[in-house]
Amino acid sequence: LLWRAFVMAATGPVLASGQVMPFVGFGTWKIPKENAAAAVESAIRQGYRHIDCACDYGNEKEVGAGIKAAIDAGLVKREELFVTSKLWNTFHAKEHVLPACQRTLADLGLEYLDLYLIHFPIALKYVPFETRYPPEWIHDPAAAQPRMELADVPIRETWEAMEALLDQGLAKNIGVSNFQAQLLMDLLRTARTRPAVNQVELHPYLSQEQLVEYHAKLGIVVTGYSPLGAGSYVSLQMATGVESALDDPVIKGIAAKHSKTPAQVCLRWGIQRGYNVVPKSSTDARIQENINVFDFELSAEDMSAIAALNRFRRFNDPGVYTKFMGQFYPIFS
Repeated sequence: LLWRAFVMAATGPVLASGQVMPFVGFGTWKIPKENAAAAVESAIRQGYRHIDCACDYGNEKEVGAGIKAAIDAGLVKREELFVTSKLWNTFHAKEHVLPACQRTLADLGLEYLDLYLIHFPIALKYVPFETRYPPEWIHDPAAAQPRMELADVPIRETWEAMEALLDQGLAKNIGVSNFQAQLLMDLLRTARTRPAVNQVELHPYLSQEQLVEYHAKLGIVVTGYSPLGAGSYVSLQMATGVESALDDPVIKGIAAKHSKTPAQVCLRWGIQRGYNVVPKSSTDARIQENINVFDFELSAEDMSAIAALNRFRRFNDPGVYTKFMGQFYPIFS
């Protein structure tokens, strides 16, 4: 079974560049710095070949240390890994995109990224590296009234700077995250290179069926973040424990039928819908559990039953939390 996990973990959708993007990625959001290196090395040891990072996660140096440890131990070669990172909101202006990518590469200890995404379609006022890194959402936390400060930077400007990263070989693929269909349509009108990937929130309580279908028609790969739902958001007070799909009777019943866990069922559901999933954990047992999803298949009835659970429940919604940052930015409305 472990051998099968290793083989299947390296399979996935083929991007326009010809690269294979493994179906199951190892998410690094909210993994504490002190745990990140060991967690990444453990994930690679257990078969993960897709690592999902971001400037905003604040742990890219430690993630890079984990990648280096795995390579030094002979577990993997760099070219066998698929590493994703993301451009933060404060670096959308064309003159800031290249330095932001270079900082990420330096922190990760890599010469190139396999995929670089625009993290949100939200441009914020620039914060220099020496002032604060990662900059996060609030422009000046020490201000009398700390708040988000918006920047007037069109997506077209940011995307053209992203395309330049392709030309320079710093990223093999570029894409977006948290983009809805209308914004993507607008971007495609002027893009020289269409996005390879759109990473969006996807789980049984937020199935986004039309968005997934639209991307399939365009040939743009979808990555589903937070594929297990509410768990990561409870501590942030963006969800409640009773909203967990892992406790849903339908999910639990399907899991029992297949002798799998509810988490494995949620991940398998995403994979069978045709997109990548990036669960995160810093616990060895959970890391292994999350990649052991290639030895069973959900039936059409299982898939339909899970699809019927959709509540349109979005946990990561700037339209909600930016209100507490002095702005109102409902990008999904």
